[in-house]
Amino acid sequence: MREALTPTSVFKCLADETRIRLMLLATREDELCVCELTCALGESQPKISRHLAQLRSAGLLADRRQGQWVYYRLHPELPQWVLSILRTSLEANHAWLSPSTARLAGMDGRPARASTCC
Repeated sequence: MREALTPTSVFKCLADETRIRLMLLATREDELCVCELTCALGESQPKISRHLAQLRSAGLLADRRQGQWVYYRLHPELPQWVLSILRTSLEANHAWLSPSTARLAGMDGRPARASTCC
């Protein structure tokens, strides 16, 4: 992480509906590729990628490349207070996130981590 996360920087990032959904899905699933996230949110790849870049730049997400695919997960150095916020938010908002999780569960050809995506 480049700088210590502050409540202001974290909550500004999470104030956007797309970004909080991305973060809660990453909290729930551990790791997701861009194609899974576009399916889950029902949004275009450029929009999802733009939000992922903001979350990565803020230090909330980390990525890894596997071939041409990029997978995202919570940054491994997130402070405990941020993890607690995300876990609590996920626990309290299953119904709000359920359309996204249902689309993800119904995704045809969902990639296995050891193989290529989409």
